[in-house]
Amino acid sequence: MEQDLIESLIIESIRIYGIECLYMPRTMVAEDLLFGEDTLSKFDAAYPLEMYIKSVDGFEGDGDFLSKFGLEIRDSVTLTISRRRFGEEVSWSDTTKDIARPAEGDLIYLPLNNKIFEVKFVEHEAVFYQMGSLQTYDLRCELFEYSHERLDTGIATIDDIETAYSGDMMAYQLLDESGNNLVFEDGSAMVQEGYRIEDTDAQANNEFFTTQTRSGSSLNFIDWSESNPFGEI
Repeated sequence: MEQDLIESLIIESIRIYGIECLYMPRTMVAEDLLFGEDTLSKFDAAYPLEMYIKSVDGFEGDGDFLSKFGLEIRDSVTLTISRRRFGEEVSWSDTTKDIARPAEGDLIYLPLNNKIFEVKFVEHEAVFYQMGSLQTYDLRCELFEYSHERLDTGIATIDDIETAYSGDMMAYQLLDESGNNLVFEDGSAMVQEGYRIEDTDAQANNEFFTTQTRSGSSLNFIDWSESNPFGEI
């Protein structure tokens, strides 16, 4: 059948000219339906999948530039994957919202530069109905900005990101001699009294600002810790 032949040729071409990446579906934990986001989302699986890099001239996007927040890297890339290969490698039950296709918010590990990219848009009609069918997805991705998501993929290079940069207070739970978490009667975790955000974020200055505001420093920092300047207390 012509459709199957074209699909097989496309898969073979992607294997020859592409590169094997790791595809990580996002698992929703506590989705905010109002804002359409999940601050507790996690990634607990990584599937090897060959992809063709359409951005052959280099990364797209705004590139590297200095902003008022420091150096920002806004690289983007467009990757092409086979529909059939995605269905063969990625379990449908693990895809975001069980939609059985690549989804916005999923992650892709690109071994060329050892970076992780986030899928921003999935183009499902990249090549328009060859022989009456669709064979590929185009994934438009941007460099991933880690925001304390749980990474438990089993790939050390990826999971070490959480170990190095996560500010999740769950990592500072109290443990008994057997390694079990100590919890309150309601099941919430006991957190170490010595928890400091500065231990996980080198740029945090919480203690400095607190000291300056309470000591009457001339730096004139506004202390908003006891009231809400944007609404009711």
